[in-house]
Amino acid sequence: MPSLSQRSKNIPASPIRKLIPYAEGALKRGIKVHHLNIGQPDIHTPDVALLALKKLDKKILEYSHSAGYESYRRKLAGFYRKAGIDISWEQTLITTGASEAVSFTFNSCLDYGDEIIIPEPFYANYNAIASIAGVKIVSVTSGIEDNFALPPVSEIEKKIGKKTRAILLCNPGNPTGYVYSAGELELIRKLVKKHGLFLVSDEAYREFCYDGEKVISAMNLREIEENVIMIDSVSKRYSECGIRIGALISRNREVMSTALRYGQSRLSPPGLGQIVAEASIDTPPEYFTEVNREYLARRNFIIAALNKIPGVHCPVPKGAFYTMVRLPVDDSDRFAQWLLEKFEYKNQTVMLAPGSGFYSTPGLGRDEARIAYVLKTEDLKNAAMVLEMALKVYPGRTQ
Repeated sequence: MPSLSQRSKNIPASPIRKLIPYAEGALKRGIKVHHLNIGQPDIHTPDVALLALKKLDKKILEYSHSAGYESYRRKLAGFYRKAGIDISWEQTLITTGASEAVSFTFNSCLDYGDEIIIPEPFYANYNAIASIAGVKIVSVTSGIEDNFALPPVSEIEKKIGKKTRAILLCNPGNPTGYVYSAGELELIRKLVKKHGLFLVSDEAYREFCYDGEKVISAMNLREIEENVIMIDSVSKRYSECGIRIGALISRNREVMSTALRYGQSRLSPPGLGQIVAEASIDTPPEYFTEVNREYLARRNFIIAALNKIPGVHCPVPKGAFYTMVRLPVDDSDRFAQWLLEKFEYKNQTVMLAPGSGFYSTPGLGRDEARIAYVLKTEDLKNAAMVLEMALKVYPGRTQ
């Protein structure tokens, strides 16, 4: 019997999706599962996007250019310019979701064994993508006590070694909802310039900011224009997770030409997805006003509800639609599985994303979980009630 590759054995399971079989089991037992584990919005996709799909009049669903349809790239560049990010359409490459953009970036800019510094907790799939690329993630830990602010730059600089090639920031943050300040980004800018590093900026949640916060794009940091690679996606902006359209943006010609060769190896990004994404750029501003108002209400409710539960601590996120929460449990992986396998309240239970999968430092996140407040407030109310009752009887409660 031939054995599998060592590389495949090193790929971590998704902390977000690995509990799906247990959720399916709960559903088969007739239990309603409130999915707080995954960033799948229940917000409607813009009408202009769905209309473009319904009115599609194509006889052949052909390959696009490996970098994406030129019409979409031109329109996308115009979208960024309106957002204050001055780029040309040639500086965009359309990808199969933001995950492929991250993969192309890692493979274009880092050799096997090279290192990339990322503040943790971070988006769990960075671990898997780095593992496939043979890249080592070097983490710097941010803490729930200070709302997951950027760790001291002195701590970040200590991590820079001979194999360090890049720093990655997710802004607003997934899983924390943290929005980096102008001062924090300036400190990172100086560090990137001083050490000649790439700065990879995942800005897929740019539109989701609250309490007067605003995202400062890394593309606008001065004197490191060719060091910056921006990652983006339409999945959350337009509630279009299923069309799998992302983008890699950089002013660095060498990065873009190299990433294109990876794009050519997979032929082209999804054609139908690009058609929908291109139409989505015409979404009226009122859509985002309504969506942000809805997410703000959901955030305010769930944060207050969680912090009322004895032993629970939840900071207030300023962006995205996630929060990391500290729970009075021995192991959040075990707790999340127990919720689906052993617990129900009024024929309901909750699915969480265990915190450990968002860290690369062993042992961290074991008493934390990521919660996605992507459900309607009434569902969040029921989920919070279930969670409160579960914590009262969970056998591994720590306080």
